Amino acid sequence: MKLAQKYQALIHEAQQRGLADVEGMELCFQLLSIASGIDRDCAERLAPHGLSEGRFVLLFLLDAANDGLAPNVLAERAGISRATVTGLLDGLEREALIERQADVHDRRALRIVLTRKGKRLAKQVFAQHSLWIASLLSGLSGAERKQLSALLGKLAHHLEAAA
Repeated sequence: MKLAQKYQALIHEAQQRGLADVEGMELCFQLLSIASGIDRDCAERLAPHGLSEGRFVLLFLLDAANDGLAPNVLAERAGISRATVTGLLDGLEREALIERQADVHDRRALRIVLTRKGKRLAKQVFAQHSLWIASLLSGLSGAERKQLSALLGKLAHHLEAAA
């Protein structure tokens, strides 16, 4: 795997300085490179639909909610701030993908619902996106996937314990 120039430079410098566990550094840089590549590919796949990852997540959450969701619930489920969700919703509303409607039980509250256009787009993009995500690990056997999952879980646990 060819690492980005910045990572190669850091590894070279670590070797020159005789730092411990340069191999561990290289593995970390491999993970970062793969994650960056996935993020980049994701953005490229969503861009033709006028979507960012954040906007896609909101469409997906709204598609699963038949009666719509309150903005604060969307923010919580998406793991973003209320200010961020407001900005994303403004853009989706400008493109007629969502509507803000008064809540039938509390007229002071809002419900966000997908428009027909939003539902079509959500279904189309989600189908494409799901296939792409599944294809990312298609070269791994079931046993390899379990092993990778266990190793990533172990790494995550170590990072959480260190924090």
